[in-house]
Order: sequence, then structure tokens, then C-alpha cells
Amino acid sequence: MTSFWTGRRVRLRAVEPDDWAAFMRFDEHSGDQRSGEALHPPRSAEGYRAWAKEQSVAEPRDGCFRVVVEALDGGAVVGTMNSHDVDTVAGRFRYGIGIGSEHQRRGYAAEAVVLFLRFMFAERRFHKCEVEVYAYNEASVALHRRLGFVEEGRLRDHAFLAGRHRDLVIMGLLADEFEERYGFGDL
Repeated sequence: MTSFWTGRRVRLRAVEPDDWAAFMRFDEHSGDQRSGEALHPPRSAEGYRAWAKEQSVAEPRDGCFRVVVEALDGGAVVGTMNSHDVDTVAGRFRYGIGIGSEHQRRGYAAEAVVLFLRFMFAERRFHKCEVEVYAYNEASVALHRRLGFVEEGRLRDHAFLAGRHRDLVIMGLLADEFEERYGFGDL
């Protein structure tokens, strides 16, 4: 028997208190640390412990939740993803994903996104997923295009990052487009 949350490379699971060290390691690389539009000041080990403990007991709220992306070959925490900006009336949501720099370009993100979207579309009946990607992050824009996302808009000079203004690309994927490409399978 296989788990809905497990693919060939990764499994999505809840955050555990002991995951704090992996998140602290990710934040040692400034590119991994960027969240939203700001680089955060350094956080103590105790701050990471408290955050991971809080996340480990957090209940999904209004369709918003966070999961850990864990590699099947060795069980390492390779990243995290979360749903946010959930609109249950319109049937859309956004998500964010971060894969630690030492784990990138191994297919972890693509598989995690497909698992996550299958849950949101097939189990939670959402109609649309939107994702925001900084235009300079060409790898992420390319990943989302490969996954079937379509560029729906661009907010020019939207964010100030690393000393200059950056464009933000808005991309979207509909549930029927996802199902056509990946299917919902025997859930």
C-alpha cells in the first residue's frame, strides 16, 4: 500500500519539532531565507526550535497549512511548502515552496508540487492555484511552466530585493488542466 503523500523521490509530512535544525541550515543560505519581500535578521537556534514546535502542533486553518518535503533516499528534510491566500468562495489558493540550496535540481520540488496540488484539487475541490515567482528566479519560472502553469501577469518593479526593484510573475493552473496532465488516480 502506498501513501497519498509519497511519490518516487519525496514524501510530504507534518513538521516535527526536531526539524528545526534543517530549517536553520537552510537559512544559512540567503537565497533560501528570502520569504515574501524581505531578508530576515538572524534567528537563534532557540527561535528555530520554538517555530518548529509551534508548526508541529498547528492545525490547518481555512485551508492554510505547511508540510515538510522529505527525501525518500535517506529521509533528509529537503524543504517545505505551504498553502496561503486561500479563497474558498472563488475556489483558489496560492502556495509557496522552498527547497534548500544543497537539494535543488534533483526533482524534489516538481514532485512535491504535484503531490500537493493533487491533494488541493482532488480532495479539497479547489478550482485554481496561483503562484508568485520573482522574475529573476528563472529556475522557478521554468519549473512552473514545465508543471503546466501559465503566466497570467507580471507586476513590474513590485519588490525591492538585494538592492533593486524586481518583477513578480503571477502564474496559474486550473484543476482540469492539472487533471489532464497528471490525473487524480485512485485516491
